Amino acid sequence: MSTQETSTGTARNDGTGGGLLSGLVPQPAIQASNMVRGDDLEGKVALVTGGSNGIGAGVARRLASGGARLVLADVDDAAGEKLAGELDATYVHCDVSRLEDNEAAVATAVERYGRLDLAFLNAGISSGCGVGEDFDLRRYRLAMGVNLDGVVFGVHAALPALLAAGGGTIVATASMAGIVGIPSDPIYAANKHAVVGLVRTLGQDLQSRGVRVQALCPSFADTAILGEGKAVLEQLGFPVLEVSDVVETFMRLLDSEGTGECWFVIPGRESQPFAFRRAPGPRA
Repeated sequence: MSTQETSTGTARNDGTGGGLLSGLVPQPAIQASNMVRGDDLEGKVALVTGGSNGIGAGVARRLASGGARLVLADVDDAAGEKLAGELDATYVHCDVSRLEDNEAAVATAVERYGRLDLAFLNAGISSGCGVGEDFDLRRYRLAMGVNLDGVVFGVHAALPALLAAGGGTIVATASMAGIVGIPSDPIYAANKHAVVGLVRTLGQDLQSRGVRVQALCPSFADTAILGEGKAVLEQLGFPVLEVSDVVETFMRLLDSEGTGECWFVIPGRESQPFAFRRAPGPRA
Protein backbone atom coordinates (compact mmCIF):
# COMPACT_ATOMS: atom_id res chain seq x y z
CA MET A 1 0.00 0.00 0.00
CA SER A 2 1.27 3.46 -0.83
CA THR A 3 1.26 6.46 1.46
CA GLN A 4 0.33 9.91 0.09
CA GLU A 5 0.24 13.36 1.56
CA THR A 6 -3.19 14.97 1.45
CA SER A 7 -3.89 18.70 1.25
CA THR A 8 -4.27 18.76 5.02
CA GLY A 9 -0.79 17.30 5.52
CA THR A 10 -1.98 13.90 6.75
CA ALA A 11 -1.16 10.66 5.00
CA ARG A 12 -3.58 8.28 3.35
CA ASN A 13 -3.20 4.76 2.04
CA ASP A 14 -5.14 4.08 -1.12
CA GLY A 15 -3.07 1.47 -2.90
CA THR A 16 -2.80 3.46 -6.12
CA GLY A 17 0.67 4.90 -5.79
CA GLY A 18 1.58 8.48 -6.57
CA GLY A 19 1.34 8.34 -10.38
CA LEU A 20 -1.46 8.68 -12.92
CA LEU A 21 -3.76 6.36 -10.97
CA SER A 22 -3.42 8.20 -7.68
CA GLY A 23 -6.77 9.96 -8.16
CA LEU A 24 -8.79 6.79 -8.66
CA VAL A 25 -10.27 6.80 -5.18
CA PRO A 26 -14.08 6.39 -5.29
CA GLN A 27 -15.97 9.50 -4.23
CA PRO A 28 -19.41 9.26 -2.66
CA ALA A 29 -22.08 9.95 -5.26
CA ILE A 30 -24.62 12.64 -4.43
CA GLN A 31 -27.93 13.52 -6.00
CA ALA A 32 -27.38 16.81 -7.81
CA SER A 33 -29.90 19.30 -6.50
CA ASN A 34 -28.42 22.55 -7.74
CA MET A 35 -28.05 22.65 -11.50
CA VAL A 36 -27.78 26.19 -12.86
CA ARG A 37 -30.11 26.84 -15.79
CA GLY A 38 -30.41 29.93 -17.92
CA ASP A 39 -34.12 30.29 -17.25
CA ASP A 40 -33.78 29.80 -13.49
CA LEU A 41 -31.16 32.29 -12.33
CA GLU A 42 -33.14 34.11 -9.67
CA GLY A 43 -31.18 33.99 -6.42
CA LYS A 44 -28.29 32.00 -7.87
CA VAL A 45 -24.83 33.21 -6.88
CA ALA A 46 -22.13 33.41 -9.54
CA LEU A 47 -18.43 34.22 -9.45
CA VAL A 48 -17.03 35.66 -12.69
CA THR A 49 -13.27 36.02 -13.05
CA GLY A 50 -12.08 38.47 -15.65
CA GLY A 51 -15.46 40.04 -14.99
CA SER A 52 -14.62 43.69 -15.60
CA ASN A 53 -14.54 43.63 -19.39
CA GLY A 54 -15.17 41.62 -22.52
CA ILE A 55 -16.77 38.20 -22.30
CA GLY A 56 -16.80 38.23 -18.50
CA ALA A 57 -18.68 41.53 -18.39
CA GLY A 58 -21.10 40.37 -21.10
CA VAL A 59 -21.93 37.18 -19.23
CA ALA A 60 -22.22 39.10 -15.95
CA ARG A 61 -24.81 41.44 -17.44
CA ARG A 62 -26.80 38.50 -18.79
CA LEU A 63 -26.71 36.62 -15.48
CA ALA A 64 -27.71 39.74 -13.55
CA SER A 65 -30.66 40.33 -15.90
CA GLY A 66 -31.93 36.89 -14.89
CA GLY A 67 -31.74 37.67 -11.20
CA ALA A 68 -28.37 36.16 -10.28
CA ARG A 69 -26.21 37.72 -7.55
CA LEU A 70 -22.68 38.31 -8.74
CA VAL A 71 -19.13 38.58 -7.51
CA LEU A 72 -16.94 40.12 -10.22
CA ALA A 73 -13.24 39.32 -9.85
CA ASP A 74 -10.56 41.10 -11.84
CA VAL A 75 -7.44 43.25 -11.69
CA ASP A 76 -9.07 46.14 -13.59
CA ASP A 77 -10.47 47.75 -10.47
CA ALA A 78 -11.93 50.87 -12.08
CA ALA A 79 -13.97 48.98 -14.68
CA GLY A 80 -14.91 46.28 -12.19
CA GLU A 81 -16.19 48.72 -9.57
CA LYS A 82 -18.18 50.58 -12.22
CA LEU A 83 -19.80 47.41 -13.57
CA ALA A 84 -20.52 46.14 -10.06
CA GLY A 85 -22.35 49.37 -9.32
CA GLU A 86 -24.35 49.02 -12.51
CA LEU A 87 -25.38 45.44 -11.72
CA ASP A 88 -25.76 45.75 -7.94
CA ALA A 89 -22.95 43.23 -7.71
CA THR A 90 -19.81 42.87 -5.59
CA TYR A 91 -16.36 43.52 -7.00
CA VAL A 92 -13.14 42.02 -5.62
CA HIS A 93 -9.59 42.58 -6.78
CA CYS A 94 -8.35 39.15 -7.84
CA ASP A 95 -5.14 38.07 -9.52
CA VAL A 96 -6.23 34.59 -10.59
CA SER A 97 -2.62 33.41 -10.80
CA ARG A 98 -2.58 33.58 -6.98
CA LEU A 99 -4.38 30.76 -5.16
CA GLU A 100 -5.14 32.98 -2.17
CA ASP A 101 -6.90 35.53 -4.39
CA ASN A 102 -9.17 32.82 -5.81
CA GLU A 103 -9.96 31.58 -2.32
CA ALA A 104 -10.72 35.13 -1.16
CA ALA A 105 -13.09 35.70 -4.11
CA VAL A 106 -15.04 32.52 -3.30
CA ALA A 107 -15.10 33.45 0.39
CA THR A 108 -16.56 36.84 -0.54
CA ALA A 109 -19.39 35.17 -2.47
CA VAL A 110 -20.24 32.88 0.45
CA GLU A 111 -19.96 35.63 3.07
CA ARG A 112 -21.94 38.18 1.07
CA TYR A 113 -24.61 35.96 -0.49
CA GLY A 114 -24.52 32.76 1.56
CA ARG A 115 -23.54 30.30 -1.16
CA LEU A 116 -21.95 29.73 -4.56
CA ASP A 117 -23.77 28.08 -7.47
CA LEU A 118 -21.75 28.99 -10.55
CA ALA A 119 -18.06 29.72 -11.14
CA PHE A 120 -17.21 31.24 -14.52
CA LEU A 121 -13.42 31.03 -14.74
CA ASN A 122 -12.92 33.42 -17.59
CA ALA A 123 -9.80 35.54 -16.95
CA GLY A 124 -7.26 35.23 -19.75
CA ILE A 125 -4.41 36.99 -21.53
CA SER A 126 -2.24 36.43 -24.59
CA SER A 127 1.42 35.63 -24.05
CA GLY A 128 2.97 38.07 -26.50
CA CYS A 129 5.90 35.76 -27.16
CA GLY A 130 6.86 32.51 -28.84
CA VAL A 131 9.34 29.77 -28.00
CA GLY A 132 12.20 30.87 -30.24
CA GLU A 133 14.25 34.05 -30.18
CA ASP A 134 11.18 35.97 -29.03
CA PHE A 135 10.76 33.83 -25.89
CA ASP A 136 10.24 35.88 -22.75
CA LEU A 137 10.25 33.99 -19.46
CA ARG A 138 8.27 36.68 -17.62
CA ARG A 139 5.53 36.73 -20.27
CA TYR A 140 5.48 32.93 -20.37
CA ARG A 141 5.04 32.64 -16.59
CA LEU A 142 2.37 35.33 -16.61
CA ALA A 143 0.34 33.71 -19.40
CA MET A 144 0.54 30.25 -17.84
CA GLY A 145 -0.30 31.69 -14.43
CA VAL A 146 -3.43 33.48 -15.60
CA ASN A 147 -4.71 31.09 -18.26
CA LEU A 148 -3.96 27.72 -16.66
CA ASP A 149 -3.22 28.25 -12.96
CA GLY A 150 -6.18 30.63 -12.84
CA VAL A 151 -8.53 27.82 -13.89
CA VAL A 152 -6.95 25.16 -11.67
CA PHE A 153 -6.89 27.50 -8.66
CA GLY A 154 -10.43 28.65 -9.43
CA VAL A 155 -11.78 25.12 -9.48
CA HIS A 156 -9.90 24.24 -6.29
CA ALA A 157 -11.25 27.30 -4.50
CA ALA A 158 -14.84 27.02 -5.76
CA LEU A 159 -15.39 23.28 -5.35
CA PRO A 160 -16.02 23.17 -1.56
CA ALA A 161 -18.57 25.99 -1.82
CA LEU A 162 -20.34 24.35 -4.77
CA LEU A 163 -20.52 21.00 -2.96
CA ALA A 164 -21.89 22.75 0.14
CA ALA A 165 -24.65 24.20 -2.04
CA GLY A 166 -25.65 20.75 -3.30
CA GLY A 167 -23.69 20.90 -6.53
CA GLY A 168 -23.40 23.52 -9.22
CA THR A 169 -21.66 24.50 -12.42
CA ILE A 170 -18.12 25.44 -13.40
CA VAL A 171 -17.49 27.01 -16.79
CA ALA A 172 -13.96 27.75 -17.98
CA THR A 173 -13.18 29.98 -20.93
CA ALA A 174 -10.81 28.03 -23.13
CA SER A 175 -10.61 28.91 -26.83
CA MET A 176 -10.57 27.37 -30.26
CA ALA A 177 -6.84 27.61 -29.57
CA GLY A 178 -7.47 24.81 -27.08
CA ILE A 179 -8.74 22.56 -29.89
CA VAL A 180 -6.53 23.51 -32.84
CA GLY A 181 -3.04 24.97 -33.12
CA ILE A 182 -2.48 28.74 -33.26
CA PRO A 183 0.97 29.54 -34.67
CA SER A 184 0.74 33.21 -33.71
CA ASP A 185 0.80 32.35 -29.98
CA PRO A 186 1.91 28.77 -29.24
CA ILE A 187 2.07 29.41 -25.49
CA TYR A 188 -1.55 30.56 -25.48
CA ALA A 189 -2.46 27.42 -27.42
CA ALA A 190 -0.57 25.29 -24.91
CA ASN A 191 -2.35 26.61 -21.85
CA LYS A 192 -5.75 26.56 -23.57
CA HIS A 193 -5.21 22.95 -24.63
CA ALA A 194 -4.45 22.24 -20.97
CA VAL A 195 -7.72 23.87 -19.92
CA VAL A 196 -9.62 21.72 -22.43
CA GLY A 197 -7.98 18.58 -21.03
CA LEU A 198 -8.79 19.64 -17.49
CA VAL A 199 -12.44 20.30 -18.30
CA ARG A 200 -12.89 17.02 -20.15
CA THR A 201 -11.41 15.14 -17.21
CA LEU A 202 -13.18 17.01 -14.41
CA GLY A 203 -16.49 16.73 -16.23
CA GLN A 204 -16.32 12.98 -15.72
CA ASP A 205 -14.70 13.11 -12.29
CA LEU A 206 -17.14 15.54 -10.66
CA GLN A 207 -20.37 14.43 -12.30
CA SER A 208 -21.15 11.96 -9.52
CA ARG A 209 -20.76 14.78 -7.00
CA GLY A 210 -23.34 17.01 -8.65
CA VAL A 211 -20.91 19.44 -10.29
CA ARG A 212 -20.98 20.07 -14.03
CA VAL A 213 -17.81 21.34 -15.72
CA GLN A 214 -17.93 22.86 -19.19
CA ALA A 215 -15.60 24.82 -21.48
CA LEU A 216 -16.42 27.79 -23.68
CA CYS A 217 -14.21 27.80 -26.79
CA PRO A 218 -14.68 30.94 -28.90
CA SER A 219 -12.58 31.82 -31.91
CA PHE A 220 -11.34 35.39 -32.21
CA ALA A 221 -13.78 37.62 -30.31
CA ASP A 222 -13.92 41.40 -30.19
CA THR A 223 -12.22 41.85 -26.83
CA ALA A 224 -9.06 43.56 -25.60
CA ILE A 225 -7.06 40.34 -25.82
CA LEU A 226 -6.93 40.74 -29.62
CA GLY A 227 -4.98 43.97 -29.34
CA GLU A 228 -3.50 44.99 -32.68
CA GLY A 229 -4.46 41.58 -34.04
CA LYS A 230 -7.99 42.80 -34.69
CA ALA A 231 -6.80 45.08 -37.49
CA VAL A 232 -4.80 42.21 -38.99
CA LEU A 233 -7.84 39.92 -38.95
CA GLU A 234 -9.97 42.59 -40.56
CA GLN A 235 -7.40 43.07 -43.31
CA LEU A 236 -7.42 39.32 -43.94
CA GLY A 237 -11.21 39.29 -44.05
CA PHE A 238 -11.40 36.91 -41.07
CA PRO A 239 -14.70 37.44 -39.23
CA VAL A 240 -14.46 38.46 -35.57
CA LEU A 241 -17.09 37.32 -33.07
CA GLU A 242 -19.22 39.82 -31.21
CA VAL A 243 -19.15 39.33 -27.45
CA SER A 244 -22.92 38.81 -27.60
CA ASP A 245 -22.38 35.68 -29.72
CA VAL A 246 -20.19 34.19 -26.99
CA VAL A 247 -22.70 35.15 -24.30
CA GLU A 248 -25.49 33.39 -26.18
CA THR A 249 -23.42 30.21 -26.35
CA PHE A 250 -22.67 30.49 -22.64
CA MET A 251 -26.41 30.51 -21.92
CA ARG A 252 -27.01 27.53 -24.20
CA LEU A 253 -24.18 25.71 -22.45
CA LEU A 254 -25.90 26.25 -19.09
CA ASP A 255 -29.06 24.65 -20.42
CA SER A 256 -27.35 21.60 -21.88
CA GLU A 257 -27.48 18.26 -20.16
CA GLY A 258 -23.84 17.44 -20.75
CA THR A 259 -20.65 17.84 -18.78
CA GLY A 260 -17.00 17.83 -19.75
CA GLU A 261 -17.97 19.41 -23.07
CA CYS A 262 -16.11 22.05 -25.08
CA TRP A 263 -18.55 24.35 -26.85
CA PHE A 264 -17.09 26.05 -29.92
CA VAL A 265 -18.19 29.53 -30.96
CA ILE A 266 -17.32 30.28 -34.58
CA PRO A 267 -18.77 32.97 -36.86
CA GLY A 268 -21.43 31.58 -39.19
CA ARG A 269 -21.74 28.22 -37.42
CA GLU A 270 -24.22 27.00 -34.85
CA SER A 271 -22.42 26.55 -31.54
CA GLN A 272 -22.35 23.07 -30.07
CA PRO A 273 -19.97 20.74 -28.21
CA PHE A 274 -16.91 19.84 -30.26
CA ALA A 275 -17.01 16.15 -31.22
CA PHE A 276 -13.64 14.76 -30.18
CA ARG A 277 -12.66 11.60 -31.96
CA ARG A 278 -12.37 8.59 -29.70
CA ALA A 279 -8.77 7.67 -29.02
CA PRO A 280 -7.62 4.11 -29.73
CA GLY A 281 -7.61 1.89 -26.68
CA PRO A 282 -5.21 -0.89 -25.71
CA ARG A 283 -5.46 -4.33 -27.22
CA ALA A 284 -5.25 -7.32 -24.96
